[in-house]
Amino acid sequence: MAEYKVKTPLTAEVARKLKIGDKVLLSGVIYGARDAAHKRMVEAVAKGEKLPFDAEGSVIYYVGPSPARPGKVIGAAGPTTAYRMDAYAPKMMELGMRGMIAKGKRNDAVKDAMKKHGVVYFGATGGAGALINRSIKKAEVVAYDDLGPEALRRMEVEGFPLVVVGDSEGGDLYAEGRKQWEGK
Repeated sequence: MAEYKVKTPLTAEVARKLKIGDKVLLSGVIYGARDAAHKRMVEAVAKGEKLPFDAEGSVIYYVGPSPARPGKVIGAAGPTTAYRMDAYAPKMMELGMRGMIAKGKRNDAVKDAMKKHGVVYFGATGGAGALINRSIKKAEVVAYDDLGPEALRRMEVEGFPLVVVGDSEGGDLYAEGRKQWEGK
């Protein structure tokens, strides 16, 4: 397990070198969106429309932040459970998304697409939304404002602490952890 400082946009080379258990401090632009925004994006692409952001090399954080307190950029911004986006993630990878941030296991279709497209899945600590927001330096809604906390947001992050929980070779930290636990 290694430690890396990684900047976005994420290249295929960087995404493919990251392995489960690696610690990452992520900096640059990421996008925040949950299931309702993902559904709209995938539906828009199916109609031949463009995404409201450049997906190439993008990292999407599955988050629905609470409202920002006065003087703050964003409210608590903890990760949501990843499986809610599993129906949309393979299409987003096909469109150029290179990284995902959330918590929880992924289905086999997502893992297969990660291998095919060279995508990495980062885990953020659930329950730590008030601490995670310290890494978010700027946040603005770029699409689907009517979705409130689930709107698509462009966020600038600095030193966002993550762990690789799924890598582009099929590594799955959740499965490995379970194997180790059961082996004791």
